[in-house]
Amino acid sequence: MDKIAVFCGASMGASEVYAEGAKALGKELARKNITLVYGGASVGMMGTIADTVLEAGGQAIGVMPDFLDQKEHTHQHLSKLIVVDSMHERKAKMAELADGFIVMPGGAGTMEEFFEIFTWAQLGLHRKPFGLFNVNQYYEPLVALFNHMSREHFLAEKHRTMALVDSDPTGLIHQLQNYDAPSGTRTYISEDQT
Repeated sequence: MDKIAVFCGASMGASEVYAEGAKALGKELARKNITLVYGGASVGMMGTIADTVLEAGGQAIGVMPDFLDQKEHTHQHLSKLIVVDSMHERKAKMAELADGFIVMPGGAGTMEEFFEIFTWAQLGLHRKPFGLFNVNQYYEPLVALFNHMSREHFLAEKHRTMALVDSDPTGLIHQLQNYDAPSGTRTYISEDQT
């Protein structure tokens, strides 16, 4: 696994624990010689993880829509910066570059990015691994919702388990590196739920 796309916010969150998580993940990516692919900003969680990767001697590729430059403040010291015209192009380019995806704590934009990758995997459009970096148990409510979706037959079990979850960056990267995508295409309910 050469490149991992990390989805995260342009804000820092309510606790220093989130920045510490971003730093831990950034250090682990650099240690494993995995290039960071991310949204290209110098602020918030995005800036923290990029700065950490670069300071640790790693590589960071940013993908920034030109219209967001003033709001998110494009990082000026990346290994490579790719400027695109839209949010759709940003996500498509990140997905194209990455061998896998990690979702840090974030808001609506981070969730939108995650769910698109999740949906594409369900539809069989990619077989790349993706996981939630569960810093400070941030994603426990979402994991509970996935379990509820599965019990109510809106999410097949084989799809529920696609979303890897770990609160340790080393463990999460290990899961991504050893991921084996389920076979077949999308089904609304699994065979044992019919």
